[in-house]
Amino acid sequence: MSLEYDAAHRRLLQNDAGELFQKVVLEGSLAASDERIAAGGPDHESFVFLVDLGLLALDPTKEVYLPVDPATVQSRVVAPMGQRAAELLAESTSWANTFADLGLAYRRTAPSDLPIVELRGLPNINRFLTAAVGDAQSELLTAQPDGARPTAILDQAIERDKRALARGVRMRTLYQHSARRSVATREYVEEVMQFGAEVRTLDEFFNRLIVVDRRLAIVPGIDGSDVAMAIHDPSLVAYLVDIFERFWERGQVFSDRESSTERDIAEDVHKMTVRMLVEGHSDNASAKRVGVSTRTYAGYVASLKNEYGVETRFQLGYAIGQQEIRDRDAAEDGPPPE
Repeated sequence: MSLEYDAAHRRLLQNDAGELFQKVVLEGSLAASDERIAAGGPDHESFVFLVDLGLLALDPTKEVYLPVDPATVQSRVVAPMGQRAAELLAESTSWANTFADLGLAYRRTAPSDLPIVELRGLPNINRFLTAAVGDAQSELLTAQPDGARPTAILDQAIERDKRALARGVRMRTLYQHSARRSVATREYVEEVMQFGAEVRTLDEFFNRLIVVDRRLAIVPGIDGSDVAMAIHDPSLVAYLVDIFERFWERGQVFSDRESSTERDIAEDVHKMTVRMLVEGHSDNASAKRVGVSTRTYAGYVASLKNEYGVETRFQLGYAIGQQEIRDRDAAEDGPPPE
């Protein structure tokens, strides 16, 4: 029996050869002299294949072919395929490891030649990020703005980040305060914190940033969300790390159990909303900087209207301005004398 079978043979068995086998099963046997299986006959190809496969066996005493239980033939056909699949899988893994080693060598030597590399297309960016995080040896710094992150992205990131943490990599992540309201984000944070990650949130908007071992920084490009810049220049990376550290020092530890922290965060969001109104930003721009949807931001504005007892945004802006003047005058006058 030949052991080299492919998809074409399987299709033959599913169709013509399979139908011939079922006929032989129903009839009990197939005469060797049957014209259907003679050279040039309509079932000749199927017959030859069934004999080669072992599903038809010749009974020389009666010169007939008898059907054979497919279960006894299956292992002889499928087992070699499984063996070849295992060999191909092992070989593909070896190829992947070889390319990974070459990629690591490339990324570690590229800075001297290419201080800044442009990455285009989300698949290319994601592959680069996965490889860069996989290469991390000591530290990962990440700043993730825009509030809650999509569940699909968090599902993709969790295993990658846990592997890095398991290697002893220190990971610090900065979100906006609004990310605390996302169930998926909270679940992600709780899980990575169990592995040693540190997470804080900040009231202000900031740009996305990833820094690997203080030797590589990845920032968004100006041409859209499908463009990123990989920065290897030591001076630029150090500058970006300094910016991250300044934001990190002002951030609040991510925890749902600290009521005092939550009150501080609510106050920060309140102040940020007031600031956006005073500066005259559009609702879309303000919502983005606060890290919430436009509808949620509109709810914040409505709450401020209730707080100041006004009905229109113009009245609200005036009321906020008057309050700031009163607060400034009170601060300049100082506490009343005793």
